Amino acid sequence: MEFPVMILGIHPHFVFEALGYLVSMLAMLWASSKGKDPLDPEQRHPLIVAGLLGAIIGAKILAWAQHPQTTILIATNEPALLLGGKTIVGGLLGGMAGIELAKKAMGITKRTGDVLVMPLLLGMTLGRIGCFLSGLEDATYGIETSLPWGIDLGDGISRHPTALYEIIAIWCIYFGIQYRVNSSIVPSGWQFRTFLMSYLFWRIFVDWIKPADWELIFLSPIQIACILGLTWYMILGVLTEEEWATAHSSSHDAHSVGED
Repeated sequence: MEFPVMILGIHPHFVFEALGYLVSMLAMLWASSKGKDPLDPEQRHPLIVAGLLGAIIGAKILAWAQHPQTTILIATNEPALLLGGKTIVGGLLGGMAGIELAKKAMGITKRTGDVLVMPLLLGMTLGRIGCFLSGLEDATYGIETSLPWGIDLGDGISRHPTALYEIIAIWCIYFGIQYRVNSSIVPSGWQFRTFLMSYLFWRIFVDWIKPADWELIFLSPIQIACILGLTWYMILGVLTEEEWATAHSSSHDAHSVGED
């Protein structure tokens, strides 16, 4: 296999990133049409816009921080190229911040993230397929490895296929969440919170087998962002005892109605 693996003459990163956005939006619309969204479309649509704007800003800022030398070089010589390059972690955290700010402005207090898990999962999976097929150009590859599944992405070095690791990781997270949801009662918002926190934990560890332009106390900017995101969730994003009690109460009421 020769990297990048072009798709009908088109770069795989562009193809799969576009597919990721398209499939994510279709999955979101499907969830809304099936009544899985706790919000009305009039409320959800502004949140989607806020989330997209926050994701774009967060993804760009963290990408620039992750590769400062390249960013400075591009800004000096070809500023238009600054539009390229982004990070999933920055996109997730920026999108979350955008949605939370919009919810506060709109007076929405309920948890609204669970419906986003599957769209995010599908979009991230397609995006990482594009990263893998892009080879070295996407800068998401791993360091050298002697493991039998190491892959030469075009420079003659057997590397960790970290994009493929991530696809496996996020689906394991998802099935773990579904197992918990199907076996016990969880409050609204638990699925999204667990998905995002698990992904941030995963990125802290997997990014140690990725090359980094610079580090602070052995942590790359992406790992630092993950720690900050986890800190926010553990301090300000905690599900309250009242939310857990409400979930159990709602389940009990629904069970009682079913018995009637």
